[in-house]
Amino acid sequence: MLATMLVDVDHVLATPIFQEGRSSIGFHPLHTYPMIFLYFLGVLFLRGNYRIIAIGLLFHMFTDFQDFYFWRWLMKL
Repeated sequence: MLATMLVDVDHVLATPIFQEGRSSIGFHPLHTYPMIFLYFLGVLFLRGNYRIIAIGLLFHMFTDFQDFYFWRWLMKL
């Protein structure tokens, strides 16, 4: 599951690499909605270690999503 953090390597393709206030979901190539759908299909149809990787990727997308909105909400307080 920790290896699924390698999906963040697509952040180096962005210009600028980091931009405050930008969500990675829907912006970086491996964080797009079609890719998230493929990760979901992987959970449904893959077996063994491949399913674990798909679960890890979905969890990664969820944490990126909630992290962005949590910090956005927190900054408004």
